[in-house]
Amino acid sequence: MRSIKTTDAVLVSNYIDGNEKALEILIQKHQQRVFSFIMSKVFDKEIANDIFQDTFIKVIKTLKRGAYNEEGKFLPWIMRISHNLIIDHFRKSNRMPTFQNTDEFDIFSVISDDVLNAEKQMIKEQICEDLRGLVEELPEDQKDVLIMRMYKDMSFKEISECTDVSINTALGRMRYALINLRKLIDVHNLILVN
Repeated sequence: MRSIKTTDAVLVSNYIDGNEKALEILIQKHQQRVFSFIMSKVFDKEIANDIFQDTFIKVIKTLKRGAYNEEGKFLPWIMRISHNLIIDHFRKSNRMPTFQNTDEFDIFSVISDDVLNAEKQMIKEQICEDLRGLVEELPEDQKDVLIMRMYKDMSFKEISECTDVSINTALGRMRYALINLRKLIDVHNLILVN
C-alpha cells in the first residue's frame, strides 16, 4: 500500500475492513498537522500529547463502531474532534467560560446576566434562537466557515486547513455567509437587537 497516493477515504475503508496498517498510515499522514494545531491552542507539550492521543482514541472508537460518515473529509473531521477536546480541556481547567445547556456558542453566555431582567432574558433567548435558525439556512460551506470563525474563534488559516480550501476561498465563504445572513434577516423581517 503506498501511503502517499492512497486517499484518506480508502485508508478509512481499509481500516474498517480490518487492516490495522491503514490506521497507522492515517495517523502518520496527519499527526504533524493535528499535533501542531493542538499545540497552537494549549501551549503545553504534555497536554497537547494527551489531547492528541484522546483525539485518535475517539477516531478509533468511532471507526470501529461504524459511525464515521464524513464522505472523504477525514482531516477536517479529526480537526473538529481535536478542537472539541481542546474546548473540553479548557472548560475542565476553568480557563474558558462555560456554556450551559448547549454545545453551541452563545455570546450572551460570556456577558454578565446579573443585570438582565426577565423581559431582557426572554428577548435574548429569542434572538439566539432566531440567529441559530438563520445560520442553519445558510449553504453548508458558508455555515461551516461562519461557525468556525465566529463561534469557535478560528483564524482563516486554521479554517482553510480544516476545510482543505485556500484562505481566499474561506474568506469568500465568510463574506457570502454574512451577505446571506443579512438577506435572511430581511426576508424574515427579524430584529436582532436586545
